[in-house]
Formats: sequence, structure tokens, C-alpha cells
Amino acid sequence: MWSGPRNISTAMMRAWENRTDCAVSDEPLYAAYLAATRLDHPARDEVVAAGETDWRRVAQALTQGPAPLGKAVWYQKHMTHHLLPGMATDWVHPLNNVFLIRDPAQVVESYLKSRATVEPEDIGLLQQERLFDEVAQRLGQAPPVIDADDFLRAPEAHLRALCQHLGIAFSECMLHWPAGPRASDGVWAPHWYAVVWASTGFEPWRERPTQLGGHALAVAEACRPAYEALRKHRMTAPA
Repeated sequence: MWSGPRNISTAMMRAWENRTDCAVSDEPLYAAYLAATRLDHPARDEVVAAGETDWRRVAQALTQGPAPLGKAVWYQKHMTHHLLPGMATDWVHPLNNVFLIRDPAQVVESYLKSRATVEPEDIGLLQQERLFDEVAQRLGQAPPVIDADDFLRAPEAHLRALCQHLGIAFSECMLHWPAGPRASDGVWAPHWYAVVWASTGFEPWRERPTQLGGHALAVAEACRPAYEALRKHRMTAPA
């Protein structure tokens, strides 16, 4: 699942982890990303120390397995901005790749609540579009795209449709989970996951008007063409 930050990616990870047949990996490329960029992210040094900083080793583990805990399904939560220039992406093609998108204005507004600055490359949409195009070309068709706004209007319908696409039986347990942290959460979780830790399911859909100006608005608009290009392929779940 390829997402950007400040999306519903962690809640989506909870839904999959709540299945008895599924293991999850939380942003396995994050340590490599921070080791290479040295960006001032919360708990940066802890993230680098706790994770694998060689992206090649990460990619090999993610594609050659085995899945953690011997599970039949392996949900990998990825941030596309962790794919830095120079990183090969051929390793993603043996995986079932799904793209999780969100309106860039909402992403930028939420992102700035946790970090002081934002640039287009920080929110992942530009990288999502590039990776989507690469995967689609290899497949000969568009891979699944889930728009977070659409998803929250009908979580069960979207999850059923996604499971059907993947050839996996849907489970009602994906819709609700116990509150609190998980052993699988990254060490950065205390800085980012407060809302998810308090949750027991996907939040109800609500309108989210945004108020951006200046550079923040420019960042959102720079990413909007990529968002709209991906949104054309979004999954339309049956009612």
C-alpha cells in the first residue's frame, strides 16, 4: 500500500493487522530514507537506529520473505516519498501494489501540524504518480487506487472490493480493532499515531474544509495535478 503522510494509512494498517491471517510492516523504508536525507523528523535518530538503513536489504526482505509470523498475507505500509532518487523500484513489481491518495490541501494542512515546513516532495503524491505509471505500464492496466475521502464514506464496500481484487476473503474484523499501540508500530508512533491509538475503527466521513495560503497553498497546488491523475483511476466500490 503506497501512501503519503497524513492519510488514513495507519488506520488501514490496523484494519489489515486485525485479521488473524495477516502480518504488517510499518514504513520499512523510513530508516533508509532518514539516514540518507538527515531530515529533521521527530525521533529521527531513534528511527535510524531501530531500522535497516540499506534499502536494498529492505527490498530483498519485503519481496523474498518469508512473511512475518508465518502469516499468509503480508501488508506492507509504504510512504512513496521514501523512494529517493537513485533507489531502484523494480523490486515492487512482484508485489500487489495499491495506491492510497488524499486531497493534497488536506494533506498539507495536517502535515504542518507536526512539522514547521513542507515541500511538494514531502507529501508523496509526485512520487506516487511516477510509481503508479511504472506499475501500470508493467501490468498493462491501472493498479488499484483508493481515495481516502471516498473510502471513509464506505469503508466496508471498499475493503470488500479490494479483497476481491486481491483474491483474499473479506473479514468483518477489518472494520474494528482494539484501541492502543501495537508492537508492530514504528518507533515514531508516539509522535504521529495519537489519533489512531485512540481509535477503534475508521473515523466517520466528514467535510474537511481547508485554509491554506502562501507557500503551503503553492505546495498543495503543485501536487494537485498528480492527485487528479491518480484519482481518475480510483476504486468505485459498490454501495
